[in-house]
Amino acid sequence: MDTLEKERPAEGQIPHVKDHPPVKFGKVGVLLVNLGTPDGTSYWPMRRYLAEFLSDRRVIEWPRLLWYPILYGIVLSKRPQKSGKAYEEIWNKELDESPLRTITRSQADKLAKTFTEHPNVVVDWAMRYGNPSIRSRLENLKAEGCDRILVFPLYPQYAASTTATVNDEVFRALMEMRWQPAIRTVPPYHDDEVYIDALVDSIKRKIGELEHEPDVVLTSYHGIPQSYFKKGDPYHCHCQKTTRLMREKLGWDKDKLRVTFQSRFGPEEWLQPYTDKTVEQLAKDGVKRIAVMEPGFVADCLETLEEIAGEAAEIFEENGGEEFTHIPCLNDSDLGMRVIEAVVQRELQGWT
Repeated sequence: MDTLEKERPAEGQIPHVKDHPPVKFGKVGVLLVNLGTPDGTSYWPMRRYLAEFLSDRRVIEWPRLLWYPILYGIVLSKRPQKSGKAYEEIWNKELDESPLRTITRSQADKLAKTFTEHPNVVVDWAMRYGNPSIRSRLENLKAEGCDRILVFPLYPQYAASTTATVNDEVFRALMEMRWQPAIRTVPPYHDDEVYIDALVDSIKRKIGELEHEPDVVLTSYHGIPQSYFKKGDPYHCHCQKTTRLMREKLGWDKDKLRVTFQSRFGPEEWLQPYTDKTVEQLAKDGVKRIAVMEPGFVADCLETLEEIAGEAAEIFEENGGEEFTHIPCLNDSDLGMRVIEAVVQRELQGWT
């Protein structure tokens, strides 16, 4: 006996079979993923966010028996208050959310508009830690009929603690799906010409607004422990290459455009030179004007707005510096969207 119902199925749906749920298919999803954000600046939202972030084995590679007593006994009792105060300084009061969430949503919305002539492409966004979660957005894309999904970890330079942990979470979610979508993940694009050109143009635009050109420009990247680098993580090499390619485009030397690393945490030695120490030393050495940019961040966030535009600027001025300029991330600007669109279009070839 034929179990298929006689009515014609809607386009993009499996013909309905008795006792089988209707399933949509035939669309392509694009999921932009950034690091994460707390839902609020008070103690408990900050604690939930930090607990998820700092319990990730990719982020903290110490043995659990050593790390968990420190995390739950010390870090999560004190750090939520400190981090909450820092977030309050940059919080988007109008939307009651972090700038990272505001910008990432805007990036996804603008990217979606570039696919208006491709109605089968669905663009969404997620956070590795916090909300919206990767799992929830993958489930949503699948429910909309996306049987092919491009996952875009928004990190130009690959690191196990960033790109890899996004991919880990994606595949954990897939393990629980009966009908898994086909998945592509965006590779690092630290040396992509469109990305390098965008960074160089952003420097030129910002310097063009100033009365005097900075004596030194720092490209400050989020650091990783030296031990991760020694285990084979390519992150340090990717950062160095990004800045070298920028330097070549600008026609500057190594003294003019330098690499530094920020945001170290814990007692381990991290990648050097450290941004804060470099800023302090430049001021003490008599350098009066510097600019700092963060090529590894595609959107301004706590680490760029509070740590660099705020703290680093104070360090420079307190030690004799006169003019500190923060060069914003590419964000959802025309330059930033040009990079995201180019990478997505390239990685979707054969699917659209």
